[in-house]
Amino acid sequence: MCGFLGELTDFPKTINEQDKCLFQERNDILSHRGPDEKGYYFDEYASLGFRRLSIIDLESGSQPVSYDSGRYWIVFNGEIYNFLYLKNKLADHGYTFSTSSEAEVIAAMFSHWHVNMFQYLRGMFAILIWDKKAVEFYGARDPFGIKPLYYKEEANKITFSSEKKSLIAGNEEINEEALQHYMSFQYVPEHTITKGVYVLEPGSYFKKTPGEKLTISKYWEPSFQPVYREKKEWEGLIRDTLFSSVHSHLQSDVPIGSFLSGGIDSAIIASIAKEYKPDLTTFSIGFEKQGYSELDVARETADKLKIENKSFTISAADFKNSLPKIVWHMDDPLADPSCVPLYFLAKEARKHVKVVLSGEGADELFGGYNIYREPSSLKIFDYCPVTMQYFLKQAAQALPARMKGKGFIERGTTPLSERYIGNAKIFEEAEKRLFLKTASASWNYQTLTRPIFEKAKHLDPVQQMQAIDIHTWLRGDILLKADKMTMSHSLELRVPFLDKEVFAAARLIPSNLTIANKTTKSILREAFHGVVPEHVYNRRKLGFPVPIRHWLKDELYDWAKNLIAESQTDRFIDKAYILSLLENHALNKADYSRKIWTVLIFMIWHQVFVEDKYNFENSQNQQIPVRV
Repeated sequence: MCGFLGELTDFPKTINEQDKCLFQERNDILSHRGPDEKGYYFDEYASLGFRRLSIIDLESGSQPVSYDSGRYWIVFNGEIYNFLYLKNKLADHGYTFSTSSEAEVIAAMFSHWHVNMFQYLRGMFAILIWDKKAVEFYGARDPFGIKPLYYKEEANKITFSSEKKSLIAGNEEINEEALQHYMSFQYVPEHTITKGVYVLEPGSYFKKTPGEKLTISKYWEPSFQPVYREKKEWEGLIRDTLFSSVHSHLQSDVPIGSFLSGGIDSAIIASIAKEYKPDLTTFSIGFEKQGYSELDVARETADKLKIENKSFTISAADFKNSLPKIVWHMDDPLADPSCVPLYFLAKEARKHVKVVLSGEGADELFGGYNIYREPSSLKIFDYCPVTMQYFLKQAAQALPARMKGKGFIERGTTPLSERYIGNAKIFEEAEKRLFLKTASASWNYQTLTRPIFEKAKHLDPVQQMQAIDIHTWLRGDILLKADKMTMSHSLELRVPFLDKEVFAAARLIPSNLTIANKTTKSILREAFHGVVPEHVYNRRKLGFPVPIRHWLKDELYDWAKNLIAESQTDRFIDKAYILSLLENHALNKADYSRKIWTVLIFMIWHQVFVEDKYNFENSQNQQIPVRV
């Protein structure tokens, strides 16, 4: 695990000491991702920088790594769980190795299979490869987007990094279309909120030759293709595949633990991990406010599994005071309130371990979100003629905003492709035009979801929703916050559910087995009946409950009001409209907490990256070994 920076120029140039110093300063912005060691490579075209968090091969795993007498140079962020198998395959072809590192295996794979190699990797990764002899620069990102890879094209050069902040150098120009999408999704889908800075799509690789255009290709694409099998067959396949995945994710030369909430996903991971690592330590977090903590459930799970649990609580003050630093680590605004408890959970876990397992991805693969039950509840509308649906929708829209049944009729008479954009939906397009001064009718969120629905149109509604979430919510919210919040404390997070072999099984499961028995993830629960403790087996999904709905009426009300007033975002936001939402929320007229929170996070982001109110760069730098 690490952070890296890479640069390729269109023309050969002599790198002087000033150029090297500037490059190294930008690389040091990533110090929190790699506090153990740093290394560099420079030549007339390419520059590579690396910050290392030592996990595997502690003695000889330094980067950048060269291979084939200096022809290939590589930096790599992540873990490859089948690298020993791949290393043996390469050895059979006559390849030799001077280290025990994954990076050297990747370099040898590229020498042997070239770009076809990416499909053979089982793990999480972002990779840069410089082929000095061919004068070609390559890079790739893992299938699900667990590890980030940003890039920025400028005059005569292109730069790549594990984090956006090392690319922008204080020059933030807001992408207004991205801002508009953020207000609906609560994260920035597709690319970034900064003009000219992009994200390499998961399951993709790029090629860049000096003086030529960057080309991007797909090597993997998630898709569902349900098939029939007996339920017991599914249960056995799911159980065996997840045991294999967790076992492979436990590879480490440093202490490893597991996050544990009150839900079944983390309980499954911990239950399996404990079989291979009986001394497993788990970590849990909750809030001081009553009703917003699953710590008692997590402790009971740990007790029944006979493993250690370390639990922590945070207050409204902790929550508020941490936000600017959290937003800095996020790079882009992300209004998922669970970022904050995850940040503190990672901070505490890092005092004890260097690697943690977590349950991200189970909901997208196995149908775990409560909203996936909606197609079943709305099925009655399938029997209504189109004309009747039209009149029902018109009638529902005329009803008062909070009248019971209004939303049900509106959803039932609106096609899935028009109403569903992912597990979170904050502002509708019409409302955005009431307060977002830069809003444009041509930037409708359906421009992002329509191509996904088109590819998934042969699937049933539940699997269409899963496809949307895998392509948007999973990579834009869940995995982004997981990476940024854990790496902010130099903690490696691994997600065994998001394994290619696990997905290969999950993609074949019919949705009548995932959404069944009045619950979600039904077949996953049944596969682990008797493995996980009984009290979490049918426990209702809560997500990561955060009390912002209450706090914005009380502990955080004055803070929110002051933030709105002080923020220099008048060019983008009609503050009077947002203040009215805050006042009406405080008066219990409606729950506007998620809408308010989405705007507040953008305002904090603006303070951090545009107004320069805070300076967090190099705050974690320290004297560490340098390798050139």
